[in-house]
Amino acid sequence: MMTIKQRTIAAFAVLLVCIVGIGTTTIQAQGLIQPGEELTYRVSYLGITLGTIKTVIEPFTTLDGKKSTKVKVYINSHPSIPFVSLHSIYESWMDENMMYSMKFNANTQNDAGTWDFDQYIFDYDAGKLVMEKYKGKEKSATKNFDIKKKYNDGSSILFAARRLLYAKKSLRIPTTIMDDTVNTVINFGGKQEAAEIDAVNYPVKCVYFSGEANWTGIYGISGTFEGWFSDDEARVPIKAKMKVYVGNALIELMQWKRANWQPPKAG
Repeated sequence: MMTIKQRTIAAFAVLLVCIVGIGTTTIQAQGLIQPGEELTYRVSYLGITLGTIKTVIEPFTTLDGKKSTKVKVYINSHPSIPFVSLHSIYESWMDENMMYSMKFNANTQNDAGTWDFDQYIFDYDAGKLVMEKYKGKEKSATKNFDIKKKYNDGSSILFAARRLLYAKKSLRIPTTIMDDTVNTVINFGGKQEAAEIDAVNYPVKCVYFSGEANWTGIYGISGTFEGWFSDDEARVPIKAKMKVYVGNALIELMQWKRANWQPPKAG
């Protein structure tokens, strides 16, 4: 069972990563994967900054003898938000095309200032998913799932969605969120739209998509959502909206580090 603090941390991640999803269709994008890419997002409600999420693509590596793309996600609450101090680092090992998860680690700072550890191990050959939780160095819980499809965790789902931005179909996505296996429906319609963010002084050329989260998280995160990715080879997530109890939370790109890239100008 997740604590209130752990669920809140997961919610910050969900606000960004669960507005996107994957399926089994392989759509190649030359130049999409760029080790060294760093993208930082502001999470806000009614103009008040709740926190930030930063994604980093690390150099290619190997996992169990297979080539793997590794990413890190850093989640931090804003210091001015009272009663909440959230700090978490997610690590995800994906297949080399960034289509599904092979392994997932989560390091979360607890109230005592030490770090708890979660690990998801995907064994697709055996059809097994193992979720392990550690308090300090001691294992505190283990869950085992039989799986027949390839899954994405809360980090890899973001990058896999960039692969499928132009799929022009609706997909029901097997997803691992908050210590459970669930589904997220994504409608990749391919509609071109402009999106505005504070980081640039022009509308960004984007592809719009929508979907529905078939689960409920902290603050009532559930139901329909919207997202905008850059309409170019990089397919960078630009902006998103997700429903909570009191309205829509906003996630938007605020900083980036990617060679030879700027948000494309609409029109």
